[in-house]
Amino acid sequence: MPEHIFERTNWLPAGRDYLFDFFSRAENLQLVTPGWLNFRVLTPLPVEMKLGALFDYRIRLYGVSLTWRTKITAWEPPHRFEDTQLAGPYRVWVHEHLFEPENGGTRMTDRVRYRSRGGPLEPLVDSLFVRSRLEKIFAFREEAFRQLFTQQQADSRRA
Repeated sequence: MPEHIFERTNWLPAGRDYLFDFFSRAENLQLVTPGWLNFRVLTPLPVEMKLGALFDYRIRLYGVSLTWRTKITAWEPPHRFEDTQLAGPYRVWVHEHLFEPENGGTRMTDRVRYRSRGGPLEPLVDSLFVRSRLEKIFAFREEAFRQLFTQQQADSRRA
């Protein structure tokens, strides 16, 4: 079965170093994850993000609580990092986070290479459930980014 690519790009009114630091802290993941996923980091915080770092968390998908283990498989501060699922709901999940300065802010790209479980029905599972769920999760993240980083920009102007 072929892998799927899911990609979203957002321009954020904050510096690349600040954003890279923010997104490389596991404790910040709850701020940009929808509440209906019941996301919880299980690894004791803070997690030192670096190449090879492992962390575990729990999410709820379709009413089922799942443990997810991630490994940092690329680490190039402040340009990019990549986390790869070692155990979890997907057959394949590789999430690349890219940070590029642009117009006084940062263009942040999330690129996910994934393959669902489902054997020969995987294309159907993806089109009926997985892709639409990813769309909802990343739409939530986009709104969370706007709220977090527009507020951060306003706060820095007042300081």
